[in-house]
Amino acid sequence: MTKLTKSLKLSLVAAGLFSATASAASVAIVNATLHTSTEQGVLEGASVVIEDGKIVAINPVTVNADTTIDAKGQIVTAGFIGTMNQLGLVEVGAVAGSRDGGDDKAGIDFDPSLAFNPRSSLIPYARKGGITQDVIVPNGGDSIFAGLASVVDLSGSFESVNKKQVALVVHLGEKSKGSRAMSMKTLIDKLEGEKSAKKDDKKELSTEQKVLAAVLAGDMPLIASVQRASDIYELVKLKETYGINLVIHGGDDAVVVADALAKADVPVIISSMANLPGSFDSMHANLANAGKLEKAGVKVIIGVAGDSSHNVYQLRFDAGNAVSYGMSQQGALSAVTSNIADVFGLNSGAIAKGKRANLVMWSADPFELNSHVSKMWINGEEVSTEARQDKLRDRYTTDSAMPRAYTK
Repeated sequence: MTKLTKSLKLSLVAAGLFSATASAASVAIVNATLHTSTEQGVLEGASVVIEDGKIVAINPVTVNADTTIDAKGQIVTAGFIGTMNQLGLVEVGAVAGSRDGGDDKAGIDFDPSLAFNPRSSLIPYARKGGITQDVIVPNGGDSIFAGLASVVDLSGSFESVNKKQVALVVHLGEKSKGSRAMSMKTLIDKLEGEKSAKKDDKKELSTEQKVLAAVLAGDMPLIASVQRASDIYELVKLKETYGINLVIHGGDDAVVVADALAKADVPVIISSMANLPGSFDSMHANLANAGKLEKAGVKVIIGVAGDSSHNVYQLRFDAGNAVSYGMSQQGALSAVTSNIADVFGLNSGAIAKGKRANLVMWSADPFELNSHVSKMWINGEEVSTEARQDKLRDRYTTDSAMPRAYTK
């Protein structure tokens, strides 16, 4: 073996050892108020240790870590999880070329995560609101089937898509043209057709067939965007008939059938800010609905209504609003963390050993307007919360001999 070969081999070994050491670096957060989103509840003066992207210890007898951070009593929660938006699939809503969340031809097999942009300027802004993961969904096209949802993290990495095809999204309810009955019939026909279809073991299944099979097996949730109580009730019966894993999105009238939803174990993704009817389908929209659903035993997920791709940052404020109108503090925290993880099968959303190390340290109560993110970790790595808005603020407020807004 030549000296050059030996030198190269030793260099590669050394580099490998350095890489392994770097990846194994551990971080301990001590003297924290941990809101665990688990049965342990809130732990005062607690510590959490993260390593290799996961939580490896809660309150160990001895804290041993490469880096120790004193939280000084600050609140640490699991990273919040956004839902039902096109974050990373749209940049400017008014610019067609920056919108990738829908297509006229979109259907059951449409997967917009193929166009996810982890470097979108909207992502750092969302991080400022404590969001570490997001369930991105298609907005669909001509079909009632909008397509497939995926889970992404907000690290900015090109490997940010954590889990593809986690749910099938279908749009039901009121129609500007035609009948809602036809939409429901279309859904039933698809489910019945797949259930009754004879499979040829020698023929590869299409993506559509695989998706429908997963929905019928209960392995893939069916997210139905619907508001009216009667439509929700029909969907609950559909769940009983086909054994599907049903999730209601919207559900302004869900409180009317809350007992049926709780009995059938159907989660509801709801805006806690809906307080006026937007249509004849949402006559029971009310600021207290999230709390009422929680008290009825429904698993509640809080989402941001409207242009949530640009405004998912406000998720924590919407959760705080739900608390002010009757939801429990723990229920609201679960509605933006662990409940979402449960519904979509994610190893996150809680502070527990073995969970993904998506953590947020807050200056104060995260549901209060005057609090902010002190530190944030995604997959165990600390990430910045500096956004475009911060850079613009600095640009326009920095004293300089140059004209206003120009800096050297």
